[in-house]
Amino acid sequence: MSATPWLTPERRRWFILGVVFVVMVLNYVDRQIVSVLKPTLKQEFGLDDRGYATLINVFVFCYACAYAPAGWLVDRFGAGRLMLCGVLAWSAACVAGGFSRTFGQLAFFRGLLGVAEPTSFPAQLRVVTIWFPASLRATANSFCAAGSTIGAIVAAPLIAWLAVSYGWRAAFFVPGLLGLGVAVVWWFVYRDPPTGFVAASAEVAGAGQTAFTWPQLWRTRSLWGILLSRFVSDPVWYFCLFWLPGYLQERSGLTLAQIGMFGWIPFLFADIGGVGSSMLSDRLVRRGIDPLRARKLTLAGAALLAPVCALTPHFSHPAATLAIFSVVGAVCLTWLFNIGVVVADTFPAANVGSVWGIAGAFGASGAILFNIYVGRLMGSFGSAQIFTVLAGLHLIAAVILATTVRREQPPVIGKSPAL
Repeated sequence: MSATPWLTPERRRWFILGVVFVVMVLNYVDRQIVSVLKPTLKQEFGLDDRGYATLINVFVFCYACAYAPAGWLVDRFGAGRLMLCGVLAWSAACVAGGFSRTFGQLAFFRGLLGVAEPTSFPAQLRVVTIWFPASLRATANSFCAAGSTIGAIVAAPLIAWLAVSYGWRAAFFVPGLLGLGVAVVWWFVYRDPPTGFVAASAEVAGAGQTAFTWPQLWRTRSLWGILLSRFVSDPVWYFCLFWLPGYLQERSGLTLAQIGMFGWIPFLFADIGGVGSSMLSDRLVRRGIDPLRARKLTLAGAALLAPVCALTPHFSHPAATLAIFSVVGAVCLTWLFNIGVVVADTFPAANVGSVWGIAGAFGASGAILFNIYVGRLMGSFGSAQIFTVLAGLHLIAAVILATTVRREQPPVIGKSPAL
């Protein structure tokens, strides 16, 4: 379908951004279903905290395994095709989860969801990299990524309302069907940018440069810095997604209906923090600070707020927990929104999907290990140790990022890449 005269590339990119935003909303609604319904599903399928951790890890394990291939496929076949396939697949898996009669069936469909969902993130970053210049890239990326936390905000009241009004299965059916509709919209809206427009928009990411080969990519120091920083920091956000709603119900005494009324608050503040910090880092770039340095300064500043998490077990009132995790959520999304732009500012555009895919796999792997740890301690020794560990992870990640990541250029033929 050809573009109408008024639909210039400058206008089309904002339409595309809007659809990506909606895709991200549904991505997070779908994955949040089990965390909001944790007590209900535990009773329905006869699970304890270890069993729930197993259900989460089925999703996260499949997610981790699929993330790196998804990034490679985005670089190989383009963001448009992979986003379409991913949305169709995970929406179908979500609908199917609502038909589950046994724990094994539910775990199987959550695994399929985990295989399909990673396609959206490298595809989204690829779209931002090729459609937007460096001075707008963090803002555009944060707008797309903000859809994920809008999804987390919407998830609690939507899922709670569906479950209370129509039964827990409806909480799987409705978001899945909405996703299938959005996939159709994406098919009509998305187009790759004109060649000249790509060149004008990617002056820092280097869309016109020669890309790293796969072996060369693994020999860059910056790749390992990004991988390790996500391995260390991502478990905090996964805890917010998969354990916080249940913690508020089982430890702080909120009902499912109250989770619908109040459980979205930390995710709202997370969104505000993530978008605000991204706008700040873009403002630093416009003031003349090197883009990569601007992102690092933003991430380091956010990491200094992370230790507030250690206070959680010392305040039993649910309002205190919500307040603490509003700060923690803002730290998490400052990192997730801006570290994606670090990738775009560090590597050629043709490698962005692969790097982000590998990084997502490492982040999910860290979350798997931490979920096992949480599942064992939450039901036996309590949560104090968990929150103490969570409090220090972003500080460690900030040190790793500051000391290892730099702008990478593909090696000249006949020379080895710098390590």
